[in-house]
Amino acid sequence: MKLIDNDIIHENLLREKPILAYDENNDYETWKEQIRAKYIELLGLDSIAKNACDIKVEVEEIVETDEYTRYRYIFESEKGCYVPCYLLLPKTAQEKFPVCICMQGHSTGFHVSIGVTKHAQDENLMATHTFALDAVKHGYAALAIEQRGMGERTTLQQKRGPALECGCYFTAMTALILGRTLIGERVWDISKAIDSLEYFADRLDLDDISIVGNSGGGTATYYAACYDQRIKMAAPTCAVCSYKDSIGDMWHCSCNYVPQSAKYFDMGELATLIAPRKLLVSVGEIDHIFPLEGSKEVYSVIEKIYEREGAKDNCRLEIFPNKAHYFDKVKTFGNMVAWRK
Repeated sequence: MKLIDNDIIHENLLREKPILAYDENNDYETWKEQIRAKYIELLGLDSIAKNACDIKVEVEEIVETDEYTRYRYIFESEKGCYVPCYLLLPKTAQEKFPVCICMQGHSTGFHVSIGVTKHAQDENLMATHTFALDAVKHGYAALAIEQRGMGERTTLQQKRGPALECGCYFTAMTALILGRTLIGERVWDISKAIDSLEYFADRLDLDDISIVGNSGGGTATYYAACYDQRIKMAAPTCAVCSYKDSIGDMWHCSCNYVPQSAKYFDMGELATLIAPRKLLVSVGEIDHIFPLEGSKEVYSVIEKIYEREGAKDNCRLEIFPNKAHYFDKVKTFGNMVAWRK
């Protein structure tokens, strides 16, 4: 009997060159604007912007430690959508601090970034995923943002649904039928969180903003840097990879999928929206869900774009030897700090 595999057609189509694939013979500035327009359209950012509102910060808690002051605050990123954040300000004599935005991936929530355990599985992340605490140790003011569909922002509908490995399925699917995407909504929240930092502007250097994240947090990091030019350095880890080798080749969380994206571009082409600002792409050598070869393929396009921008030294690829889907906090923060100087 004939073998029937309906995924073969998708695999074949994913190997075709996207409509807006990088081509050194094209007019670069025209192509760049085409990428920007299509990126905003497909992520639904133009639709989200129609529901914008004024940013009002409400501080809910202040905690003092020997190393930092921790503010928990909330703000409305669009009408009816509230974003909880933690801001950690180091206790040093420095007048103003550079900012590091810290994005958790698919974990139990952003409390992991500040070293707080709420669930049994959190203990496994304390050695590597306390992003905000590590950012403070490296001289940053750290902003941890709870992503939509995760942690405290897990909706009641998600909780009532089937037990999925990644719990943002319902939120992601609902966004799609509204002409949005969940990753677009997360990008919007990050951009509005940067707006919210004006509340603390007397202690922050808002001209020196970096963002770091792993896995789903790395995806948010990359896409946010594409959207908001105020981000001067982006350090996505275990996230930047070709669509055909990652989300088009195996099961991934629904929040990774942007309708029609592979038709128009791959993650490499999107780097034109970040260049010439600094971009540190990191990947595990044996990552099974964002494979190294797919990351190298995308990075080869990123390199060409940065060279076209006259900024070839502003992009880097870091490979974590013998590591799978992993965050190396020593290398990542070490590279970020060294690169800032």
